[in-house]
Amino acid sequence: MLLLYNKSNYANKKQIIKIKVKKMNIIVYLLGALALASIWLMFKYNKLVHLKALLDEAWSGIDVQLKRRSDLIPNLVETVKGYSTHEKSVFENVAKFRSAAINSRNIEEKINAEAGLSRALRSLFAVAESYPELKANQNFLSLQGELSSIENELQLARRYYNGTARNYNTVVRKFPDNIVASLTGFKVAPYFEVTTTEERENPKVKF
Repeated sequence: MLLLYNKSNYANKKQIIKIKVKKMNIIVYLLGALALASIWLMFKYNKLVHLKALLDEAWSGIDVQLKRRSDLIPNLVETVKGYSTHEKSVFENVAKFRSAAINSRNIEEKINAEAGLSRALRSLFAVAESYPELKANQNFLSLQGELSSIENELQLARRYYNGTARNYNTVVRKFPDNIVASLTGFKVAPYFEVTTTEERENPKVKF
């Protein structure tokens, strides 16, 4: 009778040990899966951080050229005003969009304001077309040449930024990277694009 009891007790202990081992295995598997998931999330997050850093760097290249253009505009407007005093709406539009660009709160607002400013500058140069004396003014010629150089640099910076934004947005939108992007606050970046043939042309005066 005692022998049967000991065998039964031993069997119970063995069963308990098996159950504990199974539980431990489950815990180990779960911890392993959690560790792998954490490593995967960290890898994807670091990839997004890297792409966002490249995007910010690309935008800074645009921002430098936009600031150069903004700093040049007041002198340009004053020079044109010296020859034309009847184009108030043109001057006001330039001032309005320049102010909007300076006070923009995010990239989307900046892009929209700068597009408006480019249109306003084309109108300003259209005014200059009507004044031969202005087109021969050395200060105006110097400012126009500097602006043309800035616009060329801006075009190159814009192309680089848009290419960088495209790479970044592809990752942000792609599954499963989009899950990590959503959880960590990475959003789709806007493109700095021109939408019409007129806007693709740099503001300039034809001599």
